[in-house]
Amino acid sequence: MEGDQKVNSTSPAPAAEPAMMIEEWNGTSSTKLTKTATITSTSHSSISIQRSSNAFTHISQRILQAFVPEGYPTSVTPDYFPFQVWDSLQGLSTYVRMMLSTQALLSAIGVGEKSATVIGATFQWFLRDLTGMLGGVLFTCYQGSNLDSNAKMWRLVADLMNDLGMLMDLVSPLFPSAFVFIVCIGSLSRSFTGVASGATRAALTQHFALENNAADIAAKEGSQETLATMIGMALGMLLARLTIGHSFAIWISFLSLTMFHMYANYKAVCCLSLNTLNCERCSIVLSHFLKTGQVLSPKQVSSMEHVLPLWMTSWNLKGGDSLYKQVRLGVRVSSLDSLAMVDLLQSAGSHYKKEKYLLQQKGGIIRIITHKDSAGADILQSFIHALVMAKLDDQDGSMSSESQSWMDKHYEVFVLKLQSSGWKTERLLSSSVVWRANWLVNYSDGKHD
Repeated sequence: MEGDQKVNSTSPAPAAEPAMMIEEWNGTSSTKLTKTATITSTSHSSISIQRSSNAFTHISQRILQAFVPEGYPTSVTPDYFPFQVWDSLQGLSTYVRMMLSTQALLSAIGVGEKSATVIGATFQWFLRDLTGMLGGVLFTCYQGSNLDSNAKMWRLVADLMNDLGMLMDLVSPLFPSAFVFIVCIGSLSRSFTGVASGATRAALTQHFALENNAADIAAKEGSQETLATMIGMALGMLLARLTIGHSFAIWISFLSLTMFHMYANYKAVCCLSLNTLNCERCSIVLSHFLKTGQVLSPKQVSSMEHVLPLWMTSWNLKGGDSLYKQVRLGVRVSSLDSLAMVDLLQSAGSHYKKEKYLLQQKGGIIRIITHKDSAGADILQSFIHALVMAKLDDQDGSMSSESQSWMDKHYEVFVLKLQSSGWKTERLLSSSVVWRANWLVNYSDGKHD
């Protein structure tokens, strides 16, 4: 008994159960989470739940997730937000104007008039659509490979062509005798818009995606465009109702919205800081490197390159470099004259034994002949070599050895600095190189390479 009592007196008291706590977090990215609740276990059968956010905050976050990519802003580039703001504003103005132009087009076809026939209106609409389809195919054939290399310019051109198309629809009632011709011109302009806008949007989506989330960005961009469409159509119907029968008010509203549309588009493309190398950006970066030994960042170059078509650059000079205009990439060998071919063959045996390209200079123009086995990195190297040759003012190949010496000493350093500054150096964004060549160098011992 005493032993039992002794054992009981020395045995430890039962340990208290530890309190458990679980936190509930909500968010689409580990870097952007919000704590929504804290669950605490106070005893074996007692649980305490403390909410950290109200229902309104949760609902607003869910609505926002339908319009912004997951993980925003870390999942996209810094230029995503300003571009989308201006892009949404220009889209809004487009849909407002579309109601005015559609109203004018339908009245020109004869909607609401007893003299109009169904078959006549159908045939006119058919010609309009057919012209647009054919125009889209032809535009893709001639410019399809050039769209991603000049995404900013073609994005702007696409919306300018859309403005022209809506202008033709608005003008069509004023010229009944030329109605079919005018609406076909408008449809042709919009077909260019559809091809160029779709292609450049795909290139920009890839640019924005930092976490391989291009599909998510494209889906959210579709939601944003749908919202802009609904608001724009509602405002457009209101404006059409207020201006019906007042031609002067219609034209003032249309032209004012068009000017705003052009301005918003220009601001949108100017916000972009593309990190891919096309001909102009490569020329700007190389010229600065030759002067200072430093490489400009994509953001710095974005303020120097042209976004308007080349024929408009006479009044759009912003410090861009025109050195790339002296280079012709992917030249057809048989298009050269006899003297140029002789010079080309001599250079193939002396300067370009191991390179997968040939350079030929004449009259201030550097021609690049690419090897049939050349890859994207080889084409980029050939273009940079041609820019160096043009910068050194080579004349008839007299300084080709100097440009080759620069490439041997500085090219790898230049590429490394490009990569460290955020540039993509896998390939040069340019028009498709459809003409290539193959060359063999014969040696005195009978071997060839």
